[in-house]
Amino acid sequence: MDWLQVVVLSLVQGLTEFLPISSSAHLILVPVLTSWEDQGLAFDVALHIGSLAAVIVYFWHELKRMTLSWVASCRGQGSDADGRLAWWVIVATIPVGLIGLVFKETIELELRSPLILAISLIGFGLLLGYADWRKHGTRSEYQLSLKDALLIGGAQALALIPGTSRSGITITAALLLGMNREAAARFSFLMSIPVIVLAGGLEVVGLIQEPEDVAWTAMIVGTLLSGISAYLCIHYFLVFIKRIGMQPFVIYRIIFGLWLLWFFW
Repeated sequence: MDWLQVVVLSLVQGLTEFLPISSSAHLILVPVLTSWEDQGLAFDVALHIGSLAAVIVYFWHELKRMTLSWVASCRGQGSDADGRLAWWVIVATIPVGLIGLVFKETIELELRSPLILAISLIGFGLLLGYADWRKHGTRSEYQLSLKDALLIGGAQALALIPGTSRSGITITAALLLGMNREAAARFSFLMSIPVIVLAGGLEVVGLIQEPEDVAWTAMIVGTLLSGISAYLCIHYFLVFIKRIGMQPFVIYRIIFGLWLLWFFW
């Protein structure tokens, strides 16, 4: 890879991983619009590590409380709000984990077409716009129930369809369940941690099975750029949606989807 490819892929991963605009659509499109070869599994793992580090650092205090409370609940010492939130994150990960493991190859082979990307971008974008416009909820992530976690987790499984956006569909579901914008986004970001771990773990397995040469300098730079851009994205996204809402992202998704249709057909 040349340095332009390293920088572009790192920023695309870091910025789109947490915005409701579909990281998969952007990452699939990059090699289509350029002459770049596939970056390889090792670099993909590095980008995932950067995104994972960003969300862990940003939510470090919350994660520390959640972990301690979760461990206490496992020991039978009762479960407070932080412990329940930790359990809901775990529960919400189960659907996407199971479906991803079973249908991983089918999804990669059958669903990565520009048409599906465009339809998902527009369709789920409109759904996000409706959820954001319909009502402004007041519930926080600490007021979720088991049923809520399962519903949001089921919605997260839809993100396996390229163009859907994991953060977009989970925020949509959370808004429809009466959560406020910031709480919906925070819960979506917390849910991303086990998902990124699972996705990165699968890539590590593939890397072990088919070892490849590692360009360590590019890996380190990619991890840093992905992590820094993801951290800034999380911070400013939470500030932005509190003031303006989701509609700008909805408009972007619709324009992007229509452009894909025009470009390929």
